[in-house]
Amino acid sequence: MSPVHPGDVPVHDLIGIGFGPSNVALAIAISEHNARTGAQGGARNGPPEPVSAHFFEQQPRFGWHRGMLIDDATMQVSFLKDLVTLRNPTSDYSFLCYLKGKDRLVDFINHKNLFPLRVEFHDYLEWAAAKVGAMVSYGHEVVGVTPVVGDGTVEYLDVTVRSGDGLAVHRARNLAIGTGLRPLLPEGVERGDRVWHTSELLAKVDSLEGTSPSRFVVVGAGQSAAENVAYLHRRFPRAEICAVFSRYGYSPADDSGFANRIFDPGAVDEYFAAPESVKRRLMDYHGNTNYSVVDIDLIDDLYRLMYQEKVLGTERLRFLNVSRLADLEETPDKVRATVTSLVTGEETLLDADVVVLATGYSPVDPLGLLGEVGDRCLRDAEGRLRVERDYRIATDPALRCGLYLQGGTEHTHGITSALLSNTAVRVGEILDSLLDRAVTAASDEAPPVAGPAHRTAAPPRPPRA
Repeated sequence: MSPVHPGDVPVHDLIGIGFGPSNVALAIAISEHNARTGAQGGARNGPPEPVSAHFFEQQPRFGWHRGMLIDDATMQVSFLKDLVTLRNPTSDYSFLCYLKGKDRLVDFINHKNLFPLRVEFHDYLEWAAAKVGAMVSYGHEVVGVTPVVGDGTVEYLDVTVRSGDGLAVHRARNLAIGTGLRPLLPEGVERGDRVWHTSELLAKVDSLEGTSPSRFVVVGAGQSAAENVAYLHRRFPRAEICAVFSRYGYSPADDSGFANRIFDPGAVDEYFAAPESVKRRLMDYHGNTNYSVVDIDLIDDLYRLMYQEKVLGTERLRFLNVSRLADLEETPDKVRATVTSLVTGEETLLDADVVVLATGYSPVDPLGLLGEVGDRCLRDAEGRLRVERDYRIATDPALRCGLYLQGGTEHTHGITSALLSNTAVRVGEILDSLLDRAVTAASDEAPPVAGPAHRTAAPPRPPRA
C-alpha cells in the first residue's frame, strides 16, 4: 500500500484521530489483517499488503464515558456486539476472550445475562486498547490537517499533532475521524462547580464527600438521567432528588426482537439506499430504541421506590414532569433552578446543592480540524456532509485521500451508524474500502512487478494477540 514518498517523512496508510471504541476496533481489524498478511509472507505480487496505521488520542489514557460508570449500571447492548465478534467471531480480542483471561468466563455464563456491567465492559475496552497500544499515542491532540498538493491533486495529508514535546507533523494517505461526542447543554446554560453534565458525575461527586447535601436536581428523560436519579438517591440518603423532564413520565426503551433489527448490519444498507422521506419515517418510528428512553426495569424500580416513600411518608424522590428548566443561577453555596410547567406556566424555584444536566450529546463537527481540506468535502441539499456507503466523505475528485467517519453519519447510515451495535462490522467495511482503494490506485499508477513491494518506514506492528 505504500508507494515511495519524496523526502524522509514516513507515510502512514491511515492516521486515526481519536481512540475511542470505534478507532480501537479499527486498530484491531488492521492488526488482525497485518497478522494474516505476515503469516502469508507478505504480498509479493499484489494485495493484500500490511496497512501502516497510527492513532492519536488527546486523553492521557483510554477512557470511555468514565463519569458514567455507576457501579450497578449495565450495558444496553449484548456483549456479543463487542469490538470484533460480528466481524470475526474467532478473534482473540472478543469479550469472551477477555473473560477467559480474567478467569470469569464460567461465572459470566452462569449469570445468564447478555448485558454486562458497564464497569466491566469498560475494563474490556481498556484491555482491548492495551493489546493494540503500539498503534496509539496518548496525550497527543490533532490540531490541524493540511493537504499536500502536487500536480493539482492531493495524495497526502499532513496532520499536525500537539503533545508535551510541542508540535509534530505526520503524513497520511487516509484519515479515520473518531472524535466522538460533546456534552449537549440547554441553551444559555454553562457548566460550573454546582452545575454538572452527567458525563462528569462520578468525577465530581466525590467532592461532596463529608458534606450533607439536601437537594439535587436532575434534568433529562433518558437512561443516564434515570440512572443519575437512582444513584444520587442511594448515595445521599438524606437528600431530596428532583427529576425534571418534559414528558409525562420516563418512556421505556423498545428492545424487542423485531424493533432491534434496526441495529442489524443489513439495516444500514437499507437505510442508506432509502429515499429521504423513508429515512425520516424510520427515525420517527424507531427513535424509541435509543433516544430519551429508559430500561423498563429501572423505570419500575424508581416507581416502586417513589410509591414506597409515599406509603412511609418519607418522600425524597420528586418528579416534576411536563416541565422544563427555565433558568439557573449559581452562587458559591447553592444553585437556584427555575422550573416551568409546560401545562400551566407556573414556575417552581428549587434551591439545590447541585444540578445535573443529563441532556445528551451532539457529534463533534468532523470538519473542525480539516481546514481547507474541509472545503473539498461535498454536501447535500440540506447542507449535511455527503457520506459514501463505506463511511468515506464524498470529496472533489482532486482529493484522492479517504476521509472516513466514525460517527456523524446518522443522516446517511441510520441510528446504528455510530453505536456499539455495528462497530465491528463498520470498521471491517472501512478496512475493506482502504484495501480496495489502494489496489485501484496501484493499478492506475503502474502494472504490478515481481519482488517485494517497496514501503516507506512505518511504526512497528503490534504482535499478534
